[in-house]
Amino acid sequence: MSDVATTVWGEIEGQTITFPMEVAAMDAATLVFSVPAGPAQALLPGDDFEVVEVLDGVAQLVVALCDYEANPWGDYLELNLGFLARPRGAGDEVVGSFVYRMPVDQAFTCQAGNEVMGFPKTVEDLRMRRDGGRVRFEMAVGGSVEVGFSFDEPEQAGDPMAVDTVSYSYLHGRAHETPLHMQMGTGMIDVSTVRVELGAGVVADELRTLGLPDLAPDFGSWGTGLAATFQLGRPIG
Repeated sequence: MSDVATTVWGEIEGQTITFPMEVAAMDAATLVFSVPAGPAQALLPGDDFEVVEVLDGVAQLVVALCDYEANPWGDYLELNLGFLARPRGAGDEVVGSFVYRMPVDQAFTCQAGNEVMGFPKTVEDLRMRRDGGRVRFEMAVGGSVEVGFSFDEPEQAGDPMAVDTVSYSYLHGRAHETPLHMQMGTGMIDVSTVRVELGAGVVADELRTLGLPDLAPDFGSWGTGLAATFQLGRPIG
């Protein structure tokens, strides 16, 4: 990427923030659930975005479980909870994602995500482990699991799949979009092996309004050594 011009956003805690921001290596699972559109829309803040209805009254919850191994902002864990969405009133061809919860386990990436991209990052107790052919990702509060996802680890079916997309957010109260190029793993998760655990807490209660933990995902993928490139975002409109 040496021939690509870089843009300096500024500094956070003495570290220069530049774009494109390149993630060289991460392990990630993506789980997609069909959920009722009404409760999904209720979880989006503000009025600038709407969930995409793939069928009448049906939205898609996208859960991403990420272990960043080589990232300019740290080697951290991240839980993404969001929906396929678009700016309100945009055409049907416009589809991105709005992540309404983005817990991480390190302070620097939390601050950078909040201030640079408007992502709703919070620092939480996250854990990820691979044991006995199972992958487990959980968020604990007070030592007890509030949200947990686990599945049988599949074999990769080939090279990662490249995806160009956009992530929506609010930055300083304005609707914002961050373009990104990312790889998705080609290990297809057997959705019958997915287990969702919900304990006590706000995030668990939000997921219950969508029908979890009783819903099985429609789709799941897993990949290791994946890469991603985030571009400098921009206001919408």
